[in-house]
Amino acid sequence: MAEINRVLATVAYRGEHLLRLERAFAPAPLVHLRWDDAEGIAAALQEAEVAVLAGDLDQRFLDPQTAPKLRWVHCDHAGLNKSARPEVFERGLLVTSSAGRSSPVLAEHAILFMMTLAYRFTAFLDAQRAHRWGIPGSGDLRGLFGHTVGIVGLGNTGSELAVRCKALGMRVIGYRRSIKPAPEGVNQLFSAANGDTLEPLLRESDFVVLAVPLSDSTHHMIGERELNQMKQPAYLVNMARGNLIDEAALLVALRSGRLAGAGLDTFAQEPLPPDSPLWDAPNTLITPHTTPQVPDRTGRSLEVIEQNVKRYLAGQPLINQLGPEDVYTKG
Repeated sequence: MAEINRVLATVAYRGEHLLRLERAFAPAPLVHLRWDDAEGIAAALQEAEVAVLAGDLDQRFLDPQTAPKLRWVHCDHAGLNKSARPEVFERGLLVTSSAGRSSPVLAEHAILFMMTLAYRFTAFLDAQRAHRWGIPGSGDLRGLFGHTVGIVGLGNTGSELAVRCKALGMRVIGYRRSIKPAPEGVNQLFSAANGDTLEPLLRESDFVVLAVPLSDSTHHMIGERELNQMKQPAYLVNMARGNLIDEAALLVALRSGRLAGAGLDTFAQEPLPPDSPLWDAPNTLITPHTTPQVPDRTGRSLEVIEQNVKRYLAGQPLINQLGPEDVYTKG
């Protein structure tokens, strides 16, 4: 049975949240340091078996000389692509994340994009500011009801989105990597493990939402070929990572009208440079990789950590554990 004798934490927890973190690992002592305390972290890593980090893995945590006893690292955010190095698996480290803590509001964010695009809300807002009654073509607008949404990635965010889209009267198509039962709200499911491609989902969906982790296998999964396979007109929403999309191909599709519009929260380069042509792409909504928080987001992270401490001590698979299939070397 596994043991935990010392824990390093660099998360900015305070008050009851910090006490709860300490209780989760008790009786093991927890050394709580600032992320920029390089000297303190170096000293703590000589003894720590577990690290709860505010950021991503770097070489300090991967080197057996600087972290000789380290066995499990929890990164307190969602995406692990910056930590998904081959050395993690060569070293035998367990790496987990807090994925899922913000999934309800990420699903809301996707719907915000979808509704704003479908309702052409920015055009109505411009008309309001100009004291102008209505916009041309308003009689041709259609809401989300009765349309099809294709959700690529049915983890935490994708599953939350499926339930909400179904409640809005949409047909929901899902695509996932593994062979698992369809989550609640999904009408039709495709799986990469079954040999399914994205093409049927792309051809049938009025809205395509990306909610899939970034890895070598998903890098530029939406490129010129996939954009040309999409239903016309259709919208693309990215709530995951920027490098899932070939942005040059996306720009061509938006400018040509092949794609009706896009809602983008993530980009290949962040912050998005001021001279990026995406800022001025037709029918494109941009948010700066920012979503409103759920109430007590830290508490939701702690729920994941608390469950994983029990699993780690029992030798069970961890929640949100990085796997070899998640390796990302193309960024």
